[in-house]
Amino acid sequence: MKKVGVLGGGQLGRMLIQAAIDLDVEIHILEKDKTAPCRHVATRFEIGDITDFDTVYAFGKTVDLLTIEIENVNVDALAKLEEEGLKVFPQPDVIRTIQDKRLQKQFYKQHHIPTADFVLINDKADLEAHQSFLPAFQKLGTEGYDGRGVQLLNDINDFHKAFEKPSLLEKAVDIEKELSVIVARNENGAIKTFPVVELVFNPKYNLVDYLLSPAQVSEEVAATADSIAREVITAFDMIGLLAVEMFLDKEGNILVNEVAPRPHNSGHHSIKANYTSQFEQHLRAILNLPLGETKIKTPAAMINILGAEGHKGVAEYDGVEEALAVDGAYIHLYGKHLTKPSRKMGHLTILDNDIEELKNKVAQLKGVVKAVTKSE
Repeated sequence: MKKVGVLGGGQLGRMLIQAAIDLDVEIHILEKDKTAPCRHVATRFEIGDITDFDTVYAFGKTVDLLTIEIENVNVDALAKLEEEGLKVFPQPDVIRTIQDKRLQKQFYKQHHIPTADFVLINDKADLEAHQSFLPAFQKLGTEGYDGRGVQLLNDINDFHKAFEKPSLLEKAVDIEKELSVIVARNENGAIKTFPVVELVFNPKYNLVDYLLSPAQVSEEVAATADSIAREVITAFDMIGLLAVEMFLDKEGNILVNEVAPRPHNSGHHSIKANYTSQFEQHLRAILNLPLGETKIKTPAAMINILGAEGHKGVAEYDGVEEALAVDGAYIHLYGKHLTKPSRKMGHLTILDNDIEELKNKVAQLKGVVKAVTKSE
């Protein structure tokens, strides 16, 4: 039986474990939070800091293969383990590049991958030289996650709120739609993509509000997005699963926004809606198994279930029965012990062969299920 180590014990690890059971693969988790979602379902759940060299290195010595469910990990330890013969997927050098949005954007430029224009800045003082570049989004090089570390700077009047740390300015794009393609690649070089989805973001939290699969775009746009995703994972020479988030602008151009080298929020619907889920595909890729069929069984939507405003503490859920009373609605709760405003606590998948009816159900169910604090 293969022992796969995972750095991080959140909801992605939990859903990976559900897929691993069918393949009889042991999942060993390293996670700092003793209440994390994987705590009761992993083969082994070890408490430890995934950003600490010694902790990650020692953990890696106990497994047959090492992967991640979050990018904020100690890459130096992964690189040493790889040098000593352990299979680490995605590869440490790939993670290192993706960890820093500045390096990531330069990678796209070097490999002629379409992306929005950008400039690198080190601190607020550098903004003065780039006033003509505005409006632009300032993105922290590191530490940004789940909508944090990104802000719009319209003009000089916004300079006071700018990040002081090394970051980049990305030219604001006139966006028609935001798209995502999840692509997998195994050691044999086989590549498979999931059909492109469209993402609708919550403007307050800068998180995905809901997604539609398949994306409501032309065949030409879908084919271009698919081709770009394949190009990106090939350029990285990456083994594993890669979520490629893109912008479709008003002129029909597709630009890569950023990528995540792991299962991703934009692929959660695949558990119910595709022949192979993104989690099974990730395992197939890193274990060098044949990649699974990714075709859509039925159109789907995915709605994030978030922590409710004004609620912080032990979680319980409102709206579960109301949601499950709707035909084609399925709830996935992540088992997080504590909730707080806008924290991802679960997701709702909706299936319907009629796209318009699917959209109607999204409007009906959006915000119905939410995490609140446990009543005494």
